[in-house]
Amino acid sequence: MTAAPTKNADLYHTLHDEQGVVIFVKGRINHKTAGPLLVNLLNDLNNISSGSSFCLDMQDVVYFDDYGAMIIAELRDRCKSQNIDLKVRNLPADAQAILSLVDIDDPHHCEPIKPPRQPNLFVRLGEATLTSLNHIRYMVSFLGSVAICCWHVLLNPRMLRWGDVLTLMQKTGVDALPIVGLISFLLGLIMAFVSSLQLAQFGAEIYVASLVALSMVSELGPIMTAIVVAGRSGSAFAAEIGTMRISEEIDALFSMGFSPTLFLAIPRLLASMIVIPLLTLFSDLFAILGGLVISVSLLNLTPGSYINQTISALSLFEFVWGLAKSLVFATLIAWIGCLRGFQVRGGASAVGQAATSSVVTSIFMIILFDSIFAVIRSYW
Repeated sequence: MTAAPTKNADLYHTLHDEQGVVIFVKGRINHKTAGPLLVNLLNDLNNISSGSSFCLDMQDVVYFDDYGAMIIAELRDRCKSQNIDLKVRNLPADAQAILSLVDIDDPHHCEPIKPPRQPNLFVRLGEATLTSLNHIRYMVSFLGSVAICCWHVLLNPRMLRWGDVLTLMQKTGVDALPIVGLISFLLGLIMAFVSSLQLAQFGAEIYVASLVALSMVSELGPIMTAIVVAGRSGSAFAAEIGTMRISEEIDALFSMGFSPTLFLAIPRLLASMIVIPLLTLFSDLFAILGGLVISVSLLNLTPGSYINQTISALSLFEFVWGLAKSLVFATLIAWIGCLRGFQVRGGASAVGQAATSSVVTSIFMIILFDSIFAVIRSYW
C-alpha cells in the first residue's frame, strides 16, 4: 500500500492499494467543510476504474451532521453508476444515528420536491364560484342572525350588555373624534381655497360658504366619516372577533349558552349606529370652520357674513339626509366588520386578512350605497 499526495490535508488523506482507494477522513464534517470535501472526493472517484473499491475511513471524524450524510449519499449514487464498490468503515456512533435519521437508503431521498400542479382555468373558475356562493350564504345567514338578535333586544333590552355598548361608543366615537375633526377641517380648507379661486373671478366669494356647507353636510361629511371609521373601527371589529375565533373563545361562549352574535355583534352595531351620526355632525362643523378660516383670512369676508350665508344655504332636509346616510353607513361598517371576524379560520395571518377585507368591503359598500342615495335623491 502506498500513500498518495494529499489534496486537502485538513480534511482527509488518501492511500492507494491493489483493490482501490482508502480515504481517511478527519476533523469536522459540517456546512463549511462539506462542499470542498465532496468536490475532492468526487475528483478521486473519477480517477478510479470500474470494478475497484472506494473506502471511507471515518475513525478520525470528530463531528458529523446531515451534511456528512449528504456526502455519503452522493458518493453511493456515483459509485453505483460507475460500478464501484463503496465501503464506509469505523463510522462513529453519532454518525450512525444521523444516518438512521436521514434514511439515505430511501431511493427518493435526493429527489427534488415537485411543485403542486396548478388546476386549469375552468377548475379555478368553478372553485371561485363555489367560494363566492358560500360567502353569500354565510352573509345572508349572519344578517338573519343579527336581525333576530335585534328583535330579541327590542323585546327584552336587559339581554344586551350596555356596559360593552358604552365602552365601544367611546372607542368608536370619542377616540375617533380628533382624527375625524382634523381631516374634516383640512378638507374644508381645501374646498374653500379651491372654490375661492374660481368664484373670486365673478365677485361671488360669499358663495364659498354655501359650497362648503352643502357639499359637506349632504355628501362629503357622511362619506369621509364613514371611511375613517371603517379603517379605524371596522378593522378593529374584524380583528377582535377574528382573534376570539382562532383562540376558540367564541366556541366557549357558544358552549356556555351565550349567543356569539348577541354577545359580540349587537353591541358593536348599536354603538356604531349611535356615534357615527354624531361624528358626522362634528365632521360638518369642523369642515365649515375650515372654510371660515380661509374666507376670513384670504377672501376678506367677516365671520358673521360667512355664518349667515351658511345658515341660509342649509335646510333641515340636508341635515336629515346626511344623518340618514351616516346611519346606513354605520350599519354597513359594523355588520361587515363583525361578519369578517366571524369568518376567520386558520391562524394569525387570517386575522390580518379579515381586517383588510373588512376595510375594503366597507369602503366599497359605502360608495355603492352613496351612489344609490344619489340616484334616489335625483328622482325624489
